Amino acid sequence: MNRLRKYLVAGLLVWVPLVCTFVVLSFSINLIDRSLLLIPEAYRPETLIGFKIPGLGLILALILLMVTGLIVANFLGRKLVAGWEALLSRIPLVRTVYGAVKQITQSLFSDASQSFREVVLVEYPRRGMWMLAFVTGETPKKFKQVINLELINIYVPTTPNPTSGYYLMVPSSDIKRLDIPVEVGLKMILSAGVVNPLDDPIEAEKVAAEIRAKEKQNAKRVKK
Repeated sequence: MNRLRKYLVAGLLVWVPLVCTFVVLSFSINLIDRSLLLIPEAYRPETLIGFKIPGLGLILALILLMVTGLIVANFLGRKLVAGWEALLSRIPLVRTVYGAVKQITQSLFSDASQSFREVVLVEYPRRGMWMLAFVTGETPKKFKQVINLELINIYVPTTPNPTSGYYLMVPSSDIKRLDIPVEVGLKMILSAGVVNPLDDPIEAEKVAAEIRAKEKQNAKRVKK
């Protein structure tokens, strides 16, 4: 009986992720394909070629994103975006929604190695309980002077959604620094600790290689 249960669980571990991935991708592609309805019916691809091509909306959306990125990446494009955002910032309700969504988007799509500096352990929400956190920067001097302590900015993410969490200013002496890449910490948080790259020999070697590469980069910067 135990062996049958083992085989059943092993089969579920293979098929459940595949089915869920297929369902999510199918729903996303169909949803994006509906953007073609914005095109006048006479100019829609299925009208011109006589049949529907699944995923064509996704391809067109990617092309649109690439073209938009190409435009806003240069000086003129940045000026246009700055002017557009300045206009939106004058509209009371719009500026609140737009600003919040932009901040969330930046946190989602920014490089984790640039957003977070290092992985640390902090006792939170009480003594004796430890959580993974990320150092995000230096605390403003004004805040340090108020309480006369050396503070550091950290972000304590929630599981399994690391884009929500808490911004804390804690004494530097209250954190335990971990010499591991930011990506490893994110994997552990996303999986609620189920995925442990540090105990996997292959993953551990990748982590060690990443640490060595970063040390070499830091050494080159110091020499310069």
